[in-house]
Amino acid sequence: MELSARNQFKGRVVSINRGGVVAEVTVDIGNGQEIVSVITNGSVDRLHLDVGSDVIAIIKATEVLLAAG
Repeated sequence: MELSARNQFKGRVVSINRGGVVAEVTVDIGNGQEIVSVITNGSVDRLHLDVGSDVIAIIKATEVLLAAG
C-alpha cells in the first residue's frame, strides 16, 4: 500500500494497555525509541495486534513542535 505520509516507522508492538474504549499501543521503533499510539479496542482487534506484532507507525500531522533547553 502506498501512502502520501512520509513519516513511517517500522516497529514491533511491545505492549497493549486496553481501557474501556481505547488502547495505548506501544511500538518499539529501534535504538531505544518507542512510539505510543492511542487507537480503539476495535482497531486493535481488527488489526489482530498482539505483543510482538510487526507494524508500521504512520504519523500525519499539520504541525511538529520542537523544544530546546
